[in-house]
Amino acid sequence: MKKALLVLSVLILGVLAACSSNSSEDGDNATIKYAYWDKNQEQMLKDLVEEFNKEYPDIKVNLELTPYDQYFTKLDAAATGDGLPDVFWMNGPNFVKYASNNMIEPIDERIKEDSVDLAPYPEGLLGLYQYDGKSYALPKDYDTIGLWYNKALFDEADLEYPNDTWTWDDLLEAAKALTDEEKGVHGIAAYIQDAQASYYNTILANDGFIISEDKKESGFDDPKTIEGLQLYHDLIHVHGVSPTHAQMETTTATSMFESGKVAMMFQASYMIPQFKSNEYTLENVDVTVLPIMNKRSNVIHGLGNVIASNSDNKDAAWKFVKFLSSEKAATMQAEAGIIPAYEGTQKAWVEATPEFNLQEFLDMAEVSEPYPVSKDTSKWATIIQDNIAKAWTGQLTVEEASEIINEEMERILANE
Repeated sequence: MKKALLVLSVLILGVLAACSSNSSEDGDNATIKYAYWDKNQEQMLKDLVEEFNKEYPDIKVNLELTPYDQYFTKLDAAATGDGLPDVFWMNGPNFVKYASNNMIEPIDERIKEDSVDLAPYPEGLLGLYQYDGKSYALPKDYDTIGLWYNKALFDEADLEYPNDTWTWDDLLEAAKALTDEEKGVHGIAAYIQDAQASYYNTILANDGFIISEDKKESGFDDPKTIEGLQLYHDLIHVHGVSPTHAQMETTTATSMFESGKVAMMFQASYMIPQFKSNEYTLENVDVTVLPIMNKRSNVIHGLGNVIASNSDNKDAAWKFVKFLSSEKAATMQAEAGIIPAYEGTQKAWVEATPEFNLQEFLDMAEVSEPYPVSKDTSKWATIIQDNIAKAWTGQLTVEEASEIINEEMERILANE
């Protein structure tokens, strides 16, 4: 009898274990890690997890914040040790490396099985996260670039605010009028720490290019590219209307703008939560479209949520990724100040922060060009940044820096 009971107990335990295993495979009773890099979005992400758990209470999501300058270094190390987070933010410059090395999971079959409607997402963002005919991410958001300006400083100088008629000459004239050495105020910040938000845009608006559409050629031997860089560089070295590179290395251009020491700066829409939470900028600044050079242009980029190919909880991870790209999640992002990728929810984004004219960022999307990428983006992006910095410190001329960039970049592209 005891033996029979023992066998029965073992069988029951086996069934329970199988049920538990199947439950985990179905995405229930799972714990997943979600990695991201922007602390400004931390509260919004916590709110998203809380909303997700209303539908999936048995899936625990642990948020894992890593600053951007350490983020991909940490992910690369985790990938070699099979320790990637279950779900994590991915950007264009790093996507191909992760997809081509099978570090992230294709999701086409899951999209098909769950009949996920892709129509609300911008085609450019969907395409950004496709490799070798497969999809690897659902879009999270996108960002464009605007001209942020300090209304209080413009009022003090008795200047009209920037608007959509402004040319580069208008920007330069205003920057000169706003610069006050005695007060330590600069008309504009020609910073380079974020290429997407800064000099990439003067290159594009001057009809130059960073990389050719076929990803085989550098644009840094194009006279229009060099001229676009030169105009931005000269804000420091010719016109003296911007802090120096050394000054902006010590105190960031954004910090100067937030304290009223810089009157204008190119900056991306992803800075809205920070400017909204800063009492000074919330009260004193606004944003408009970038000035016209040969044309009006800017860089558009967007993040995607991806699933680690070695995740032990892929079903749970997929449920979370699907939720993060839902209309509900997009609306919550919009209300927190992040432009959602889901079409139709941007109105909530504009209305969520009436203190800033956020429609300007949506208008910039209409004249945007994709973030420049290739298989080894990080390699040549580092070459660009290092040599632009040397031009900004006066070690090289813009032409000399461009020549070095072009030669090194072409070599890297040839090896791709």
